[in-house]
Amino acid sequence: MQDTPPRASEATPELGRATLTKVGWRLLPFLLLLYVVAWLDRVNIGFAALQMNADMGFSNTVYGFGAGVFFIGYALFEVPSNLILARVGARLWITRIMITWGILSVLMMFISGPISFYVLRFLLGVAEAGFLPGIIYYLGNWYPAKDRARAVSWFMLAIPLSTVVGGPLAGFILELDGWHGLQGWQWLFLLEGIPAIVLGFVVLGYLTDSPDKAEWLEPTERRWLADRIASEQRAAHARHGVGLRAALVHPTVWLLGLILFACQTGSYGLTLWIPQIVQGLSGFSDFTVSMISALPYVAAAIGMIAIGASSDRTGERFMHIAIPCAVGGLGFIASAYFTSPLPGMIALTIAAVGDLGTRGPFWALPTRFLTGTAAAAGIALINTMASLGGFVGPSVVGRLRDLTGSFAAGLVFLAVLLLLAAAAALLLRGAHALADSPPKV
Repeated sequence: MQDTPPRASEATPELGRATLTKVGWRLLPFLLLLYVVAWLDRVNIGFAALQMNADMGFSNTVYGFGAGVFFIGYALFEVPSNLILARVGARLWITRIMITWGILSVLMMFISGPISFYVLRFLLGVAEAGFLPGIIYYLGNWYPAKDRARAVSWFMLAIPLSTVVGGPLAGFILELDGWHGLQGWQWLFLLEGIPAIVLGFVVLGYLTDSPDKAEWLEPTERRWLADRIASEQRAAHARHGVGLRAALVHPTVWLLGLILFACQTGSYGLTLWIPQIVQGLSGFSDFTVSMISALPYVAAAIGMIAIGASSDRTGERFMHIAIPCAVGGLGFIASAYFTSPLPGMIALTIAAVGDLGTRGPFWALPTRFLTGTAAAAGIALINTMASLGGFVGPSVVGRLRDLTGSFAAGLVFLAVLLLLAAAAALLLRGAHALADSPPKV
């Protein structure tokens, strides 16, 4: 007869390490791949614009609004989507999300003017709503608190990697311009939308909703992980007592949302405009611009892993958010005043490393005091607020460029928001809002 698997309190460190290693190899590469595909479909509009804007006659304002309106749809459906995921399970809901967003991404090849552009970008946001917070919530059910920042950093490595891979890939696809009667930007939407549909069906057979259902773990490993996560969630709930309704009005949740709003405004303000910023600095061809645009994100990928690992090693979260935010803000300020290619690219690289380096430590915070449905709702609310940054960043940068004739004012705007985010992170640290017990509401 098989021995009863040990509870978390009786487990050995070796069992814990072996279990989390298996979980890491099973989940993180696959989730990273899903997010790479998600990010490509979300931001390939930036590379498509190199041809599409001229073909469609779009101004900077029209393009900026269309790029950003995705996040209005995303924000409106973020909380309900994540609550559904918490109820039906990640496997089914992520499948639904990926298939619908893949279909809509392909349909982007048929836009014929500003209205169809706006409508399809909005619907794409609705379809993808809940994906990122759903995965964050999902990882919170698989990783103990002390290992969470590193896991999230590995998952969010997809953000810079998607640009590292997506930039050259987009450049190659754009070279298909005119092939079989389609423009290069139409091929871009078609060829980058299909993988989401295919992977959506793979999710259905590959993902496991929770550790207790993981047949790919040994019984002892399943029991250890399930007990460890459950005991942490019970302790967090007992210590902070934040329920579903309280999570939606909790001041710490809203402050975290404002911090991530600033970071996302900077991230999308850069990502969705960087091909055109680089082209303005260099005057290079579409393919060369796509290659150069990927360089800041190579550095950002390294920075994300290093900052996430440092945060887990020290157990400190707030300074690992504040310092990168400040560095990113200074990078944006510098990039606004450099007009030659090399200094400009160095400044943009510093901005990307600082901004994206916050993600691992940041997403390790909400599940320290939110559990269960409250965690699903709180994480979704934070990401909803952040998603609005995806609208504000591209729109404001585009509008300011039309008004001033350059990107400098838009880059300074992004810098100010990141510096404010750094101050807000220091405020949270000083008040010990998460390190101890957040105020009851």
